Amino acid sequence: MVDAARQVAYDVLRAVEERDSYANLELARLLGERRLSSRDAAFATELTSGTLRMQGAYDAVLDALVDRPLDAPVRDALRLGAHQLLSMRVPAHAAVGTTVSLVRATVGHRPTRLANAVLRRVGSRSLAEWMDHLDAPLGVRFSHPAWVVDALAEALGSAVDELPRLLAADNTAARVTLVARPGLADAAELGGRPHPVSPLAVDLTGGDPGAMPAVREGRAGVQDAGSQLVALALAAAPLDGPDATWLDLCAGPGGKAALLGALAVERGAHLLANERQPHRSTLVRSAVRALAPGAVSVVTGDGTRPAWREGRFDRVLLDAPCSGLGALRRRPEARWRRRPEDVADLLPLQRALLDRALASTRSGGVVAYATCSPVVAETAGIVAPVLQRPLADGRRVTLLDAPAVVPWVTDAASEHVPGALQLWPHRHGTDAMFLALLRIC
Repeated sequence: MVDAARQVAYDVLRAVEERDSYANLELARLLGERRLSSRDAAFATELTSGTLRMQGAYDAVLDALVDRPLDAPVRDALRLGAHQLLSMRVPAHAAVGTTVSLVRATVGHRPTRLANAVLRRVGSRSLAEWMDHLDAPLGVRFSHPAWVVDALAEALGSAVDELPRLLAADNTAARVTLVARPGLADAAELGGRPHPVSPLAVDLTGGDPGAMPAVREGRAGVQDAGSQLVALALAAAPLDGPDATWLDLCAGPGGKAALLGALAVERGAHLLANERQPHRSTLVRSAVRALAPGAVSVVTGDGTRPAWREGRFDRVLLDAPCSGLGALRRRPEARWRRRPEDVADLLPLQRALLDRALASTRSGGVVAYATCSPVVAETAGIVAPVLQRPLADGRRVTLLDAPAVVPWVTDAASEHVPGALQLWPHRHGTDAMFLALLRIC
């Protein structure tokens, strides 16, 4: 018999491998279907997420011990066993025995002797000892693809000596952070610990956020403090002229739209939340449900070909589709799913969306360009060109000093776009959010 928690973790790994499933969604589905106890659900969650994060290091160990290719189902089971042996406080006999049982139940009897022998050798050293024994490069030690390591090193620039700390932070599960939406909830109501990056944020120390009345009612939500800061900075940025009409150009799934909408209500402004995908538009409507009717209008449309007239908006948020390499703490499988060509494929879309965001903004208004990625091509590579040339209508774009707009956040100046802001997991305890505030002149 295989215990339920390990079976769930294995089934999630197989879904990621075979169907390119999102681990968090598949895990939530299986936990709901199989009704694990809270203790078993927590074990399954750590086993799943930890194995996905560290599979690069575990694969290096397994490949050193096996002289032939491993079938994918067997490798997934051995990865789970390796995680228990090398990164969890599971007794060796339990880690080995349960993994062998898992192999027998899911693959068959034939590979059980191999699994038993390999895992006993895996447990003969600690993970650090294995990495030293294999003389593993940085990417293997911290379980990141080499191209991701290179991209993060470039993004750090002169602070590249912080790279090991950044990679280690990517391998640390992010805390659940809540946002108290202004006018609807207060941070004190949510409990937890205040987060220094956002005055609206608290880090939960335990419990189910979905069970909290403020979250159920939409007065608060789960949102990284860095994402909160993007909305706060846009709302606080100085502009010339009226301040009544705001736009969230790529609003799904709705976290920033809900916060911007609450901030807009306090100003007497109106937010238009645009999202290309209909199912994500539905998520946006759910996110803003606690706001007064009419405070936020949600529309479904292509942000590169908007239906509204140019120069209509006072403040515009472009949270651009990106590689997501700044959120690896939350999406453990993303580092293995992404490829360098994915970044290159996103750049034309990011440029087109920024062009539309700027065209949609009136003279004197402000655009916030944000990405959940520190990759230079997606940050400086997109922002720098618009600062160097006029827009199609002859107007110019200047860069506001984003760190000065949110002075309580320190050590966050972008090296690659002076005046922009770059958050880091290892410095700020947030996703690696990039933010440039652009004024239309």
